[in-house]
Amino acid sequence: MTAIDRILLATAAIIGALGVVSAAAGSHVESRNLSSIAMIFLAHGPALLALALYGRSRMFNRIGLGLATGTVVFGADLAIREWLGHSLFPGAAPISGGVMILSWVALAIAAFMPQRR
Repeated sequence: MTAIDRILLATAAIIGALGVVSAAAGSHVESRNLSSIAMIFLAHGPALLALALYGRSRMFNRIGLGLATGTVVFGADLAIREWLGHSLFPGAAPISGGVMILSWVALAIAAFMPQRR
């Protein structure tokens, strides 16, 4: 397992755990941000897990790092909005959301490309 695989695996685990925490917290306090964090994290955590365990190429590693970065920044922005009342940085949510979307599109394209290790 490479260092990038380990980073993706650890990120997947942390994102999954935070997704469950956000879902639990959101069930006690009505919060659109917590519900969004839970939904995004619980959807992207397993995808990152799959990329960490299956994506043994530079292309899949890069896609995984993009997806992980977008997910973490998006969730951090929503959490900061929830608890501090301001964004992580201007445009954090749309930029990180765009990174997630592009990562998913890149993954779809990568599925049809010959793999080099």
